[in-house]
Amino acid sequence: MLHDHRKPQPHFDLRLEADGVLRSWAVPKGLPTDPRRDRLAVPVDDHELDHLTYEDDEKTIADIGWWEDEGSNDKRLLFTLHGRDGSVRYALIDTGSDWLLHRTKDQPGH
Repeated sequence: MLHDHRKPQPHFDLRLEADGVLRSWAVPKGLPTDPRRDRLAVPVDDHELDHLTYEDDEKTIADIGWWEDEGSNDKRLLFTLHGRDGSVRYALIDTGSDWLLHRTKDQPGH
């Protein structure tokens, strides 16, 4: 799920359901559309599952769907997001201080 969050600064919240919670990252510039341009993804506190459909004056749902783990370890999450407009494969890479969100060159169906 992806929230479009307008405060305190405009950003997107990427939320992946795992172990009964929503693991969450703030992505200031949105999801990457080019495999050559990674985006910063700042980990934030996990959210309860009822946050999946939460909206208010500051936050709306930009996309909702499900995610598929495609090979993760302690330093990297490789996954496909299946949303309203199709499926896209990403990697979240732990840099030690923050994470990078990377759109992979190898995409589903190609």
